[in-house]
Amino acid sequence: MTARLLGLAFASSDALVEIDAEGRVAFALGAGPKPGSDVGALWTGKPLASLLHEGDAVLHALLAAKPGARSPATQILVMAGPDRVRRASLRAFILPQLAPSISCSIAYEGPAIAVADIETAPLVDAETFLADAVRVVDVAPGLSLAFLDIRGLEDLAGEVAEKVHRRIEATLQSAAAQGSSAAQITPERFALLRPSSDMRDLAAEVVEAGRAEGVHLDAESFHSTVPEGADSLCVLRAMRFAIEGCLKDDGLANPQIAFSESLKRTFRDAEAFRSVVKSREFQVHYQPIVHLGTRSVHHFEALARFNSNSGPANAIRMAEELDLIESFDLAVAEKVLKRMRAPGAGLLKMAINVSGASLGDDTYVEQLLQLTAGSPTERKRLIVEITETSALADIEAANRRLAALRDAGIKVCIDDFGSGAASYDYLRKLSVDAVKIDGALIQDLETDDVVRNLVRNIVELSRSLKLETIAEMIETESVVGELKTLGVEYGQGWLFGRAEAEPRTQLASAAPVRRRGAVEAWG
Repeated sequence: MTARLLGLAFASSDALVEIDAEGRVAFALGAGPKPGSDVGALWTGKPLASLLHEGDAVLHALLAAKPGARSPATQILVMAGPDRVRRASLRAFILPQLAPSISCSIAYEGPAIAVADIETAPLVDAETFLADAVRVVDVAPGLSLAFLDIRGLEDLAGEVAEKVHRRIEATLQSAAAQGSSAAQITPERFALLRPSSDMRDLAAEVVEAGRAEGVHLDAESFHSTVPEGADSLCVLRAMRFAIEGCLKDDGLANPQIAFSESLKRTFRDAEAFRSVVKSREFQVHYQPIVHLGTRSVHHFEALARFNSNSGPANAIRMAEELDLIESFDLAVAEKVLKRMRAPGAGLLKMAINVSGASLGDDTYVEQLLQLTAGSPTERKRLIVEITETSALADIEAANRRLAALRDAGIKVCIDDFGSGAASYDYLRKLSVDAVKIDGALIQDLETDDVVRNLVRNIVELSRSLKLETIAEMIETESVVGELKTLGVEYGQGWLFGRAEAEPRTQLASAAPVRRRGAVEAWG
């Protein structure tokens, strides 16, 4: 009978302890806080308070208990070595015939952690995890990106669900690389950056954590090592690809493979992009912007082209993520200026795109002014369009840099106005000369009254600020009529001409053509 009762006791706990009236351990049986240790040998005869972190408060509560009453679960921290503790749940009961001795059961929660990390941070979401990784990847060598799939959580509810989640949280956060947090990506999938040298079986620990609460969990873990000395921006881009794949409806069956493959591809693409920029092996095509009233060409937008006329959107997004965009923006400006200086160019005016990321420091503006230093009149034929593909981190600093361009005679335009949340903030805080109304609005102009009113408000606001207005993606004469009625001054789109290798000052009289998903500009 005694053996049966002992088995039942251990089914719900890791260790059994009896405390005497002075708070000393009179009897102990079961697992110690460190793997392979035994509480009988470690604890018997010692004050309980000395075995716990801040144990005096725990002991005081135990000694105040009344015989015949079973205490609720109390969260404790068991000392597991110098400056290390292990979370545990303690329940106590005083049998009247054994009083004042106190019988305790202890169930461990997760592995040992440093005392400094006692406050377990909550699991974060995917976006917070990626933002946190930006810092961690830069400073912590020898990392692995680990994923953990845990099945069985969906059937839990109430107090049991909360306890199991807390155990999982403690397990994953204890394995996360120093200074980082584990994340819950989906209801079943978790992710963390962990030291590559940590060989613990997290899946087994999670299963054991569930078992401690009487719950059966099925867990599977997999990981990919971050190459030593790898470009941290490439690593972060690959991480984003893998985690965003997990969030899709069908998810990713093998996120660790997706991460590894994306990392290889990102390294390769980044090197190829650097090579293209360095060798200037890309083309610049020119699309006309016309005065809607006279149909005369006012200026051209310079649009980069890669790989036989393909649009550059994907390459640009990659360049912004990998901090390669500034050199590319300057390379485009260099090619455009060379074309403006070519024989027969006359007084061509050109608009060049600049990413918000390129305005993050003084380099772009200084280099552009240096490129045009030999011809001040050339600056008056140049327009810089600020794209919103990468938001301006410091708008006030960016405005000071743009002011230097405007003081030199270079005009500034906000591109794709109305497409993003930052548009009006840009207009409020940046000193500019023009706004280009987003093409998505122009395409819905004739069919959506809300869009028509929005465009009207943009035009009226721009007029009050003495800013020129340009509409893009114009494809039909009826849209031109609507825009002229609303007061838009300039237009760009396939109705007037596609981007071509040479700027065409005389517009073709071709019939209107409707685009089908083509990307005309990278902004």
